Amino acid sequence: RRESSLNNENPPPPHSLPPYVPHRLFVKQPPSLPISSRLEPHASPITFFLNSQLPFEIESRFSPLPNRLIPPAVLQYERNERLRSIPLVARASPSPVQMAPTALICDTQPWKDLKAHVEEIKKTHLRELLTDTERCKQMLLEFDGITLDYSRQQATLGTLNKLQKLAEAAHLKDKIERMFNGEHINSTENRSVLHVALRAPRDAVVKSDGKNVVPDVWKVLDQIKDFSDKVRNGSWVGATGKPLTNVISVGIGGSFLGPLFVHTALQTDPEASKQAKGRQLRFLANVDPIDVARNITGLNPETTLVVVVSKTFTTAETMLNARTLRTWISKELGPSAVAKHMVAVSTNLMLVEKFGIDPKNAFAFWDWVGGRYSVCSAVGVMPLFLQYGFSVVEKYGQSFCVIVRFLNGAWSVDKHFSSAPFEKNLPVLLGLLSVWNVSFLGYPARAILPYSQALEKFAPHIQQVSMESNGKGVSIDGVPLPLETGEIDFGEPGTNGQHSFYQLIHQGRVIPCDFIGVIKSQQPVYLEGEIVNNHDELMSNFFAQPDALAYGKTHEQLLKENVPDHLIPHKTFTGNRPSISLLLSSLDAYKIGQLLAIYEHRVAVQGFIWGINSFDQWGVELGKSLATQVRKQLHASRTKKAPVQGFNSSTTTLLNKYLQESLDVPATPSTLLPKV
Repeated sequence: RRESSLNNENPPPPHSLPPYVPHRLFVKQPPSLPISSRLEPHASPITFFLNSQLPFEIESRFSPLPNRLIPPAVLQYERNERLRSIPLVARASPSPVQMAPTALICDTQPWKDLKAHVEEIKKTHLRELLTDTERCKQMLLEFDGITLDYSRQQATLGTLNKLQKLAEAAHLKDKIERMFNGEHINSTENRSVLHVALRAPRDAVVKSDGKNVVPDVWKVLDQIKDFSDKVRNGSWVGATGKPLTNVISVGIGGSFLGPLFVHTALQTDPEASKQAKGRQLRFLANVDPIDVARNITGLNPETTLVVVVSKTFTTAETMLNARTLRTWISKELGPSAVAKHMVAVSTNLMLVEKFGIDPKNAFAFWDWVGGRYSVCSAVGVMPLFLQYGFSVVEKYGQSFCVIVRFLNGAWSVDKHFSSAPFEKNLPVLLGLLSVWNVSFLGYPARAILPYSQALEKFAPHIQQVSMESNGKGVSIDGVPLPLETGEIDFGEPGTNGQHSFYQLIHQGRVIPCDFIGVIKSQQPVYLEGEIVNNHDELMSNFFAQPDALAYGKTHEQLLKENVPDHLIPHKTFTGNRPSISLLLSSLDAYKIGQLLAIYEHRVAVQGFIWGINSFDQWGVELGKSLATQVRKQLHASRTKKAPVQGFNSSTTTLLNKYLQESLDVPATPSTLLPKV
């Protein structure tokens, strides 16, 4: 047992404990303490060290701060004179989280073998690799209506064997099992990572802290079903008695991008679109008032239901947008209408009620659901059920609900990911190949190119899932990494992207590409007299582009085509540019769920190999913290004419220009809503 105070910044290490291993943890102010009276949010941090590799409990004798199990850490507290002398007790305690220091993956022999193997690969070209029929056959994988072709990767069968050994060195199988077993693999927040439980069937068992969480998941799903049925059948109406046919979902990040992707993909699905007839679903994310204007344009508050998505009900952008829509509703219908026109997806029932929403209309999710992995929780399911319903659809002699089919599709990949051998495991293969491209071949970016307009919001969603998960600079133990992690993800549906950035992909930087195609179009078009139908025209490009990137076009080929000498350098394509092709049998709700889960787990595999925590996101905090300081400055300058101070010269200059050229903004404005 060791006692220390915040004034003692570097207490001597206890002799009975192992030597210090660096970890970092940011401890947030507990909800039970009013932030305004306890913390000065922009003061410099105080740091002290816990000299142990063991997990610790931290408790305060000053306040009702709950005991919290944390990994050994460099603890950073906001400086506050009244708090500096609070004694904290740090004592080693047992924990299910195994915090023994792990070797960096780049120090293992399989990593070194792959590094040496790169020189061998550089001597080959995809033109040669694609002549090996046996290799191509072995690089084709089929699972439940999805075909993966990764023969256009700069890899041999030997490369794959070496990647399998890397997976063994990284204990990938063990890490996957720990995730599915509900262990606290998100060690910096001491949480399970169980988004797979959100799509588990009723009779499944998925445990967190020893408790099966699946019944809780289905309890919330049943609550959402009951509420959405009432809204859709007209038994829940607005304040003036009119049915609520329009929904605005207010959220940001994972509360927005995932649900928007699924909604956009379902909009043109024949079965889903039937269920959505006469209804509108919109998403308000950006705090920019233009986004508010676009969302409320053409809508009547009398027929609009607002879903506010915020776990803590404190997210700055979301809550400002929520207050804006509350004002929009109240101005037209009166303050009492809020309870009929606004519901919440949140766990903070006190703030929900204070906002004016009936706590009975707050739908929960759990701290083992990360924001970017929350589309299958109430975050996504609530607005999607309101739009598409829980009604049973008859198709091919089977009965199913569109959104439940989406969840079933994700669950099918969850089971595949947890049980299939690595050489036949879609997410594992894709994750390993991404690590190969990023860490060994030195390709930092990836283009996600769905040849389906219905998937236009897929790349933006995966951009967040991937970059927020794996954009890390330290290992899960807090050790600075001597290697780059994460990918720069971007994308656009084909063929739009071909007329945008494919020039760079073909003749500029090497950017590995994911081509995603669909065999059956959601909305086929046939025109008499055309050589091919519209979908065939689209898919002609899907099949051609990977080969164009792989083979390129040589000097000799151009000479045979009698291309003028001065144009030959400009028309030469080096080729040897890697890609994978995913071919889906269709794009219904089930396949959309599968596609989502494949990419979620692919990202996890990359993080498991790199040895990072793919499930926290401390990098988003600093900018938000500094924005608070700017917000206070803008308020003081507008209301009290306070000079800009406390910023560097550059920021001060820009702030002054902003304030000087927006003097027409009233210091104490009356309510003004967008008019478009």
